Amino acid sequence: MNASATAPRPRRSPRDWVVDTGLFLLAASYWLLATGGRLKASTPPEPAWLFILDELVGALGCAALWLRRRWPVELAVALVALSAFSELVAVAMVVALFSVAVHRPPRTTAFVFASSLLAPLVYVVLRPEPGTPGFLLFLLGVAVQGGAVGWGLFIRHRRQLVLSLRDRATRAETEAQLRAEQAQHRAREEIAREMHDVLGHRLSLLSVHAGALEFRPDAPAEEVARAAKVIRESAHQALQDLREVIGVLRAPVGELPQPTLADVRLLVAESGRAGMRVDLRTETGGAVPEGVGRTAYRIVQEGLTNARKHAPDAEVRVRLAGAPGQGLTVEVHNAAPATGLGPTPDPAPSPGPAPAADPAPAPPPGQGLVGLAERVALADGRLEHGPTTDGGWRLSAWLSWPP
Repeated sequence: MNASATAPRPRRSPRDWVVDTGLFLLAASYWLLATGGRLKASTPPEPAWLFILDELVGALGCAALWLRRRWPVELAVALVALSAFSELVAVAMVVALFSVAVHRPPRTTAFVFASSLLAPLVYVVLRPEPGTPGFLLFLLGVAVQGGAVGWGLFIRHRRQLVLSLRDRATRAETEAQLRAEQAQHRAREEIAREMHDVLGHRLSLLSVHAGALEFRPDAPAEEVARAAKVIRESAHQALQDLREVIGVLRAPVGELPQPTLADVRLLVAESGRAGMRVDLRTETGGAVPEGVGRTAYRIVQEGLTNARKHAPDAEVRVRLAGAPGQGLTVEVHNAAPATGLGPTPDPAPSPGPAPAADPAPAPPPGQGLVGLAERVALADGRLEHGPTTDGGWRLSAWLSWPP
């Protein structure tokens, strides 16, 4: 069974009732006026049976207009056929043509309208009006029917335009919601990267010095005091960074204070105070843009954090080189086992240095390197990381530096 045949028809709205009642009254008024005029005429129409049939057909045509929403095409075709000999059904036929133009495609409307043009032609041949040229009656019928169809097509196109505008507005609202959700997602990812970069660096310092105190309880008092000082300062700075991140979450109009390339020296000095051996070489010509310098700082920070976690006794070499128009190269390298600058997940410790000709395979990247790759991609750069032939680990990036 066809699903459209069993689907319930939409109920008439109050506006539909008003329109249908108005059109019915229009057709019925014409029927009453035309019937009354004929009855008052000095010469009754001949033959009498045709007059009675005309009145009956006109009344049925007016009543059938209540079905125009359910069967508009069928009703229009039937009234067009009846209007070929019945004058009193003419207005009902025009209303039916109007309904077809409003509710059906233009191709169907054109077919029904073309068929309706035969009705006035047949009428003037079958029932000519004395004293009135048949050609004028035909033109009048064509003009009235064409006006009704044109008005119906105008209303149909206007409704389609309104529906298309509503659909566009709905799509625009949906797209705006999606863009807002994407912006919120990007903001959360940015804050997550900041928390990982900042807090991961601080907490790694705490872990190194706390581990040293645990495994060397008999260390000299000076070393214990120095380690306790580093733990206290790192914890205080970690809390301060956490407050700033939480402040951004509560008031998203602000931004986290961002480091620059000049802060790399402070980062290296802080790692040196924590017991790491870090060699920094800077060969840059000109002032580095803020965005490029911030990304370079995060690369060095991630490299030092991973080296401190996985190769605490290794010597780390940090190199910054570049110039405007050539790009900025950032390289962090250590000669420890291959887990030196690796990803933050716990990789299995290497039993010993890998052979020079067969470097150890790189473990899967952790969240820190994944976030770092996103940062470098946003800066139009390239990121490389992995073990080296001497058993160490190398983290290298090239960042675009406009001329």
